[in-house]
Amino acid sequence: MGPQNLRPGGPWSYRYITRLRARELKALEVQIFGVRKSADTRAALRFFAERRIKVHFVDLLERPASRGELNRFAQKFGVLALLDRESRRFDELGLAVASRSDERWLELLCEEPLLLKLPLVRFQHQLTVGAGESVWRSWTGQIESDDETP
Repeated sequence: MGPQNLRPGGPWSYRYITRLRARELKALEVQIFGVRKSADTRAALRFFAERRIKVHFVDLLERPASRGELNRFAQKFGVLALLDRESRRFDELGLAVASRSDERWLELLCEEPLLLKLPLVRFQHQLTVGAGESVWRSWTGQIESDDETP
């Protein structure tokens, strides 16, 4: 499958590969929860934009995540994994010595989205908390490997 097979009208023309890739990319859609001023959130948006993957972005400052959505992440990672203990908002609220139940932490995370470790990324039933570029690459890996060998 060398370049000679990638001629216009050939069995593996560029047009065919592009259409094939576009069809696969339509199936890929990720949902990103974050705030625009977060560097990790911007990196996640850029990562998927560079790969032309459809992104549904939820700005948590405009519309906070629902309790059910946060529960989905908490079930997989635990409530304390969602909490960004190094955030400025965490220090402002004086939560360093606070001990709360998981339910109380979830309530607080719903009210204060800046306490979350961002971005929260969801692809189908797979989730990541924080910058998880290696996991995101595995989600898009099948499509990227198809580009190299037609």
